[in-house]
Amino acid sequence: MSAREALPGYLSVVEGVSKAKYLLCEDLGERRSKAEAILRSCALCERRCNADRKSGERGYCGVLESRISSEFVHFGEEPELVPSYTVFFAGCTFKCVFCQNWDISQRPDNGLYIPPETLAKMIEKTSGINVNWVGGDPTSNLAYILAVLFHLRRSIPQVWNSNMYLSVESMALLDGIIDLYLTDFKYGNDKCGKKLSNAPDYWRITTRNHLLAHKQADVIIRHLILPGHVDCCTKPIIEWIGEHMPKARVNLMDQYRPEYKAKRIDGLMRGLTSEEYGNALEYAGILGLDLVG
Repeated sequence: MSAREALPGYLSVVEGVSKAKYLLCEDLGERRSKAEAILRSCALCERRCNADRKSGERGYCGVLESRISSEFVHFGEEPELVPSYTVFFAGCTFKCVFCQNWDISQRPDNGLYIPPETLAKMIEKTSGINVNWVGGDPTSNLAYILAVLFHLRRSIPQVWNSNMYLSVESMALLDGIIDLYLTDFKYGNDKCGKKLSNAPDYWRITTRNHLLAHKQADVIIRHLILPGHVDCCTKPIIEWIGEHMPKARVNLMDQYRPEYKAKRIDGLMRGLTSEEYGNALEYAGILGLDLVG
């Protein structure tokens, strides 16, 4: 039995054409217009920097027009998602000191602008079973993504691959459009969120958005285990999922490596130990989480 055959609850989301929600969204054009209006005083993420991006003012993320660093059919995602047509945007709402894609996330002018109608045609021809919007982070590009979906006529599920630092306005615009949230749940407290990603009020915002996502669609939660952060981050996240989203799929990731500015941070200069990873897996097992792999 294949991984996807073993997960019937997710087959309808990632492979079932009837679950391409955006095709059933009668107000897609209106949502697109609302997202464009937000760009006049940007509040797509919870930084709410209020930059007038339509007039060329850069906000915290630095994104003006949406620029795509790469797009391809990805076979390295969770088994139930592949093959996934993955669109990587330049720019991000976070500044993670250990970012493994820092050349994409911290350089918002990298990549190319592809007109929405052109990308829609590219998606219509892909062999992928879903569209995976990622980055960086897709949040800064919400208006562009809605424009692509407005032109897209193929029935193909949509995956929102994000750090989940969206504003409530953005979450509302995605409601009824996204089929699966592939979330990056990084920290179990505000201190680590601020220190390592410059993300104030991280815990409240991210847990709120996970709960909203859980009401809107299916969810797969990713958590990259950081060395020295099992007790302060990994275990609180596992506990929260066990209490609030016990049926969500969870991917506890052990592929941390010190990249970007991580070698300047005490504790992040090394890789994850087998003991730390085993400790995390054991704790997740005790709480009965549905783990990937």
